[in-house]
Amino acid sequence: MADIENSKQGLNADLGTNLGDELSEYALGELVRDARKRKGWTLDETGKRAGIGRSTLSKIENNQTKPSFEIVRRLTSALELETPQLFLQSGHNDISGRRDVTLGGQGEIKSTPTYVHELLCSELTSKSMLPYISTIKARAITEYSEWIRHRGEEFMYVLNGEVELHTEHYRALRMKAGDSVYYDSGMGHCCISLSEADAQVLWVSLER
Repeated sequence: MADIENSKQGLNADLGTNLGDELSEYALGELVRDARKRKGWTLDETGKRAGIGRSTLSKIENNQTKPSFEIVRRLTSALELETPQLFLQSGHNDISGRRDVTLGGQGEIKSTPTYVHELLCSELTSKSMLPYISTIKARAITEYSEWIRHRGEEFMYVLNGEVELHTEHYRALRMKAGDSVYYDSGMGHCCISLSEADAQVLWVSLER
């Protein structure tokens, strides 16, 4: 399976006011520029699709500005970027005692061809972890064009159904409700449902 452009791609994380210095192993600007070029879009066309100015987009691609959460949301939607890490802010601040709440079934939904992610507690900025519930739609490894990979580590807990976790250095791992796994998310990975109904998992992505 080919090396992957990360789409969690996915979910991977949508969150806050200003982004930190870096969102993942690669700068946000590089991710946005690469995604735009893959689609064959110009700066003008991408800006119109995302509802932002050409000059603003150019500054983002060249890492000359720290975009707001809303602008990142528009770009990731327009460019179909699904990586959770895009929604993590790696900057640090001295604020303590923070809290965020997501009531049952009220998380922020982000869909991909293989997953439906419900982002949890997505209002806080400067987060190191991104928790989200994923409904696994994929039924075969062939539904993924590439491995999913992103900087950090990941914890996965199967909520219901049965899944099969595929990683590039290990044999496929079958898991059922109540099972959990912790792994390096820089290692290529993807997950499929083995259940008749779509399986659900809780994922917690940790940037490092």
